Formats: sequence, structure tokens, C-alpha cells
Amino acid sequence: MASWVARLAESSARRRLDHLHEQLGAGLLAAATVPGLMAVIDQHAAAVRDIVTVGVEGSGAVAGVVLLAGYATGLLDQAREHGWTFSSPADWAHADWFTSRLLAICTLAKRIDDPGYRALEI
Repeated sequence: MASWVARLAESSARRRLDHLHEQLGAGLLAAATVPGLMAVIDQHAAAVRDIVTVGVEGSGAVAGVVLLAGYATGLLDQAREHGWTFSSPADWAHADWFTSRLLAICTLAKRIDDPGYRALEI
């Protein structure tokens, strides 16, 4: 049984990722129809998956959703430091790097609870 601290961290992480999904949901819908966008998202998703599973020491002891939300938070902090603010692009096929990366995080977060999904294979 997970400790109450772990459950709290996971709940907070899910809220953070749900909020991100609310902001970027249109991009995920666009990915189904915009040529090439899903390929870009998939490439970013593979990179994020590698970062949070291989690049984080002790990642096996932390819920995947917590790692993913932590990565998203760090990415958003870095983006803001560089003056980036999210605005839904008029043309999703030309979404900037940060937006594409965040779309990938949303895609991974959406699949994290799928049956057969292993925490280390986000």
C-alpha cells in the first residue's frame, strides 16, 4: 500500500497534467488531422520517456505520473525563463518546440493508466 505522501504526490501530479491537457487539448485533436504533427509528438514523447525513465536516478521508486509532471513543471519553468508563453498556434503543423514537447507530455500522461502499461515505459 502506498503511503499517504506518495498518494498525495500522485494526486497533485495528475491535477497538474490534467491542467496541461486542458490547455493543449486542441493540439492533440489537431494531431489526428495535421500531417506530420503526430510524428513530431511521437519523437518528443520518446525523448521524454527516455529522460524520465533513464535520466532520473531512482526513477523506479517514483510513480511515472509524478516523474512526468515534474518534468513538465521543469520544462514550463525553463520556457518562461526564456520568455515563452503558451498561445494556441493558428497552424498546429508549425507549433514551436516547447508546445510540441508539452503535447508529447500530454500524450504520455493520457496513456499512463492504460491496462498493461508499465510505469517505467511511459
